[in-house]
Amino acid sequence: MSQAENTLKVAQQAFEHFTHGLATGEWQEFLDILTEDFTFWFPMGKFHGMNEGKERAKEFFQYVNASFNPGIKLTSLDRVTSNDTTVVFEFRDEGLLLGQPYKNRVAVSFDVRGDKICAYREYFGSDGKSY
Repeated sequence: MSQAENTLKVAQQAFEHFTHGLATGEWQEFLDILTEDFTFWFPMGKFHGMNEGKERAKEFFQYVNASFNPGIKLTSLDRVTSNDTTVVFEFRDEGLLLGQPYKNRVAVSFDVRGDKICAYREYFGSDGKSY
């Protein structure tokens, strides 16, 4: 298996765990696939900018659970783009954000090292209520 194929395989598994976490609030399988030196970048709020470590990631996903109770549903996976080290997933999701209807277009980027995710970046730009 080439490096690019392995990167895509690991990232696809991570994305399944990620979307499961969004839908259910159960993040342990996603957290288990992260490296100890995992970093993530988020575009706004309490976690705006670069964040480091699995503990910080755990805090972030608890925040996601609280904000999107009872969960966010992936409504479509629009595009997957990958190279030797990074995979970007572009998707649409919907749910309730702090009790208000929410719909969004999102891109998440996973950097892969071996069989783990070492970095995550999230980008979104809609008003949160439409696609």
